Amino acid sequence: MSAPRPATPPATTAAEPAACPGCGAVLAPPTGRSGADGAAAACRRLFEETTRGLREEAAGDARAAATVALADTAYAAQHPDPDDPAAVHAVVDTLVRRLDDDPNPDPAPHRPTVWQMTTADVAADLDVVGLEALVDTWARTVAEDWSRAARS
Repeated sequence: MSAPRPATPPATTAAEPAACPGCGAVLAPPTGRSGADGAAAACRRLFEETTRGLREEAAGDARAAATVALADTAYAAQHPDPDDPAAVHAVVDTLVRRLDDDPNPDPAPHRPTVWQMTTADVAADLDVVGLEALVDTWARTVAEDWSRAARS
């Protein structure tokens, strides 16, 4: 007679979705660590995939290049390097200048706690709205979120 076997652990099921530490978007389970930019690996991959086609066009299309630059800045404003608080001021200032809005010289001392829109929203709406319009709306809401946080 053999000794009883330890109970077999339950079968592993799919991991639970996780919120990005940068923008709060709830995404597929992370397969990598958060990057230096404060984004979950899944969030970074979604952003790269969403903007990939536009990036390929950017070399020969000034409008595509401008949209890519705005997308990169909006993404950076939601995922600032947590170890470089001074970078927040620079990226938010760049964002409002790219939007031709009045610069907010003093971004909130603390990040917004809730974002109206994230890269996940941009990706989700691609089938009904063009990427250029989505990026513009996203960038404007990110700037608005920072401005609202500075006023509160």
